[in-house]
Amino acid sequence: METVSYIERRGQLETYFDRTAADAWSRLTSDAPVSRIRATVREGRDRMRGTLLSWLPDDMRGMRLLDAGCGTGMLALEAAKRGAEVTAIDLSPTLVGLARDRLPGNLKVDFRVGDMLDPALGRFDHIVSMDSLIHYKAADMVRALELLTDRTGSSVVFTFAPSTKALMVMHAVGKLFPRGNRAPAIEPVREASLRHLLTGLDGWKASRSERIACGFYTSQALELVPHG
Repeated sequence: METVSYIERRGQLETYFDRTAADAWSRLTSDAPVSRIRATVREGRDRMRGTLLSWLPDDMRGMRLLDAGCGTGMLALEAAKRGAEVTAIDLSPTLVGLARDRLPGNLKVDFRVGDMLDPALGRFDHIVSMDSLIHYKAADMVRALELLTDRTGSSVVFTFAPSTKALMVMHAVGKLFPRGNRAPAIEPVREASLRHLLTGLDGWKASRSERIACGFYTSQALELVPHG
């Protein structure tokens, strides 16, 4: 069951990414020129996407994958190229519309608007959630991962905001901007603390981890796999 804090933050994210930041994310996830700061974010996200994809099978024919928080669909596209049956979902109708428009005609992805935790999406072999859970408090993130692992057979790979001095400074600076221009705050968490919380996931354990730090982009990937 979703918590009140999860539902409140989900609403903030939907508003921000569908209205305030839609144009910025459209440019960031394309080849369009961007500022030097955003160029580091683009590079960091490209490296993170590559990391998450490297933890998935090269041949995904016959497998179902959920891209939970797909944005403009760049990871979903790469998974589809590997033969996966991809369902990609995001809260923002605008970003999902861009993802559909950018999808090559020779590939198929089931793009949807909605909540990644919707049980109607069904079961999957793998679930990927790149920079979609970083805005939720640790307890809400772990609860979301619990619901996702309940519908997964092989792995859940996701990112979180690691608690580092540099990231905390950027987090503090972000609070100086006018409220209407702010992205919903990230929720940094220490890896050791997160791993401890994840020990409560029945039948699952935290495995590989990798941090990507590139200019104004810092995020950490973590893999969940079944015990045994």
